[in-house]
Amino acid sequence: QVQLVESGGGSMQAGGSLTLSCVVSGTFDGNDCLAWFHQKKEREAVAVIDSNGTTTYADSVKGRFTISRDSSKNTLHLQMNMLKPEDTAKYYCAADSSLSPSSGGRRSCWTRFYRYWGQGTQVTVSS
Repeated sequence: QVQLVESGGGSMQAGGSLTLSCVVSGTFDGNDCLAWFHQKKEREAVAVIDSNGTTTYADSVKGRFTISRDSSKNTLHLQMNMLKPEDTAKYYCAADSSLSPSSGGRRSCWTRFYRYWGQGTQVTVSS
């Protein structure tokens, strides 16, 4: 059973920094996608990282946010710098296999289809 537990949300003034963390228990045998989403009207991907360390970011956070993983601690991080009021949202970490369940081939991690989610942590940025 895969479980994800986030921490690190809070309130910050614009221009400040926050780091979100997510402890991931369970395994995908070394083939996984890990992601951070935020939810405003819809839940949208912010940043993803695969088991090779390849990352992808939403245009709105490029150059400001950094996703990273510490495999030794089974932890996913999101370093958020130069925060803006529009970054205000509930942030969720997500995990899934990077292999398609139907074909067994590798799938893109930049997708909204993740089976496992954390409980979410609120980030509020004031101007």
